[in-house]
Amino acid sequence: MLMRIKSWARNIKTDTHAVYLAARDPRVPWFAKVLAIAVAAYALSPIDLIPDFVPVLGYLDDLIIVPLGIWLVVALVPGEVMAEYRIKAREAAERPTSRSGMIAIIVLWLASALLLGWLGYRYWTRA
Repeated sequence: MLMRIKSWARNIKTDTHAVYLAARDPRVPWFAKVLAIAVAAYALSPIDLIPDFVPVLGYLDDLIIVPLGIWLVVALVPGEVMAEYRIKAREAAERPTSRSGMIAIIVLWLASALLLGWLGYRYWTRA
């Protein structure tokens, strides 16, 4: 049962990326593009209709809205286009990630935040 849930979640993640890629394809009808952009934006956005801290309902909207939206977009996008972008989404997921790049970006953000804090401190303590 747990393996089926993990597989389903992995497929949803792949389909979310595939839907995003399909939204930019000229072979996809305009109404499917609009829905695909909305679904991908909602799935990837940190903002929810119902915040996650609301018991049960916070996660329930993600478990219902995103899969239903993806299902609807997949139904509207031509099959060969969706198959092509599912392959591209799987390939993108298999690419190696760069831990050193991630660390460099985190260090850059921290250094920027510290510099901004130091400049702010100097500005307000001078007055």
